[in-house]
Amino acid sequence: MNVYLDHAATSPVRREVLEAMLPYFCEQFGNPDSPHAFGRRAALALQEARDDVARLLGVSPREVYFTSGGTEADQWAVRGIACKGERTGVVVSPVEHAAVLAAARLRGAAVCGVGEDGVVTPGHVRERLKEEGGVSLVCVMAVNNETGCVQPVSALAEAAHAAGAYFFSDCVQAASACDLSAICACCDALALSAHKAGGPKGAGVLVVKRGVPLVPLIAGGEQEHGMRGGTSNVAFAVGLARALRLAQAERTAFVRHTGSLRTLFEQRIAAALGDEVRIDGAARTANISHITFARGGTAFLNVLDLAGVACSAGAACSAQSAAPSHVMLAMGRSPQQALAGVRFSFGRETTEEEAAFAADTVVSCYRAFTARR
Repeated sequence: MNVYLDHAATSPVRREVLEAMLPYFCEQFGNPDSPHAFGRRAALALQEARDDVARLLGVSPREVYFTSGGTEADQWAVRGIACKGERTGVVVSPVEHAAVLAAARLRGAAVCGVGEDGVVTPGHVRERLKEEGGVSLVCVMAVNNETGCVQPVSALAEAAHAAGAYFFSDCVQAASACDLSAICACCDALALSAHKAGGPKGAGVLVVKRGVPLVPLIAGGEQEHGMRGGTSNVAFAVGLARALRLAQAERTAFVRHTGSLRTLFEQRIAAALGDEVRIDGAARTANISHITFARGGTAFLNVLDLAGVACSAGAACSAQSAAPSHVMLAMGRSPQQALAGVRFSFGRETTEEEAAFAADTVVSCYRAFTARR
């Protein structure tokens, strides 16, 4: 048996999403900026996709910008949300996705604290805001992509707003398990990606509320309200909208299903390996399990792969790096511990049989792996 437990890296495109996209590769291939009937049909599909996303999030279509993915949306928000009057500073959490951290560094961002449980509290944010002064933007993700920790977005946004700053949240990992409209109501800007929720890779969205100053990403075109020039990717926008709508409609069932699988998986491993494993993070989303092994590492991941369990050490974009996880380091782990974590993430199609097989395989592989060392 081969089991895929890396849905936090990417998920398969859902059949309903693919079917919605297909006409815009062939029959309805027009450029949505063209003035003829072919273009008008494509433009209508693009507008309907934008309207769908806007309704889902409770915002205006004018506040929705389609992008090439979550990374682009993150970078555009962090680098493109302009200063607020004389305020120029940025505060960012230390457990953000690399796309946010890298962009924040370019703006000389200050880093706030995080608890050993992986949760950023309003106190962490307020303390950093007090130390810095003149902050225009606070960035904290909704769900951590490594541990699955759900951050208290509403309270964090309140702390940012009380200090006169905008609040941005990377919501890429939240689409299937969290109420996006509730999160969006708190934020001044947020980013989403399609492929974590059954949509195509290469499709994302940035929402920026009216009144928040945003610098254009690509000048020289009227697309995306004149803020991101270039021919619109109609098929992928349609796929993103359909994927997000399905994910939100099925959210309760998804949480119930993946939460049950995660509990079975973790309990089986913990019962067999005891103190050799540590389950990381608190207030986690149902579909992600991050486990630190006493003697883990990249070699152990390779053993699991060969045994039929596909998982990862954290973010897929950092998978080729030999550096310790910055998320684990921020949570107070040693460099050795930060190299020994494994992320297992479940999907809507993962079965109980697969979860049980994966847990038993992890146990047997770990015992064999440590016996040889």
